Amino acid sequence: MKTFIIFISVVVTLVLLVWLGLQIKPTAFPAFSHQSGELETIPLPDGLPAPVERFYHQLDGDAMPAIESAVISGRGSMRVKGITFPARFRFTHITGQDYRHYIEATIFGFPLLKVNEHYLDGKSRLELPFGISEGPNVDQGANLALWAEAIWMPSVWITDPQVRWEPIDEYTAVLVVPFGEEEECFTVSFDPQSGLLRSMESMRYKEPDSGDKTLWLNEVMEWNSLNGKMIPVLTTVTWFDEGTPWAIFTVEEVVYNVDVEDYIRANGP
Repeated sequence: MKTFIIFISVVVTLVLLVWLGLQIKPTAFPAFSHQSGELETIPLPDGLPAPVERFYHQLDGDAMPAIESAVISGRGSMRVKGITFPARFRFTHITGQDYRHYIEATIFGFPLLKVNEHYLDGKSRLELPFGISEGPNVDQGANLALWAEAIWMPSVWITDPQVRWEPIDEYTAVLVVPFGEEEECFTVSFDPQSGLLRSMESMRYKEPDSGDKTLWLNEVMEWNSLNGKMIPVLTTVTWFDEGTPWAIFTVEEVVYNVDVEDYIRANGP
């Protein structure tokens, strides 16, 4: 009986320690090494669906910034194998072309799992502690992520000639984006009161060997001003079959139009 009590005490202590470690947020990544470059503006085009036109007017008026690259950094949480970890992230984009994701899932504020993901020249490579994911399904998902993450530089959905908007109703529109020689679609919903983008839905392969696609939901939970520009500061990502967000991102820094040609092909923060 004494041995059993000791065993239970050790298990409970370990569980409490892990729980405590998962409550501690990591420190933010150091500020990116370069400040934003100059942002030229271009006029908002005619002929956009009504909710889309209203959205862009809310953000930038009649002129939109021309954004060629972005580095988005922040903290949040990420669910891995059923366990939700605090996390910090840095996403690097050459808009409409390539990206790099670097994410650290932490315990007691220290990195436990590191994610390096590259989507370069139309091919994705996802490096996880427990393996590497590649292939057509991974490429399809990465391409959707490329365009969904343009929520932090939404003028790209207007300035890129490969992209177009199609109307649905007064609060919803379809965003059509390229995928190689094919196209993919997002159903985009806008808030009736604010006019700001609220959610993006698309069909995405969940696993490298998935035979069918799963509904993939990106939601903006909060818009706010960061460095004088209105952007989504709190977003969530949910697989429909899971029901709750597997990732939550709180953005703390965004840098635009900096040279990331080498940085986007590197690993680490």
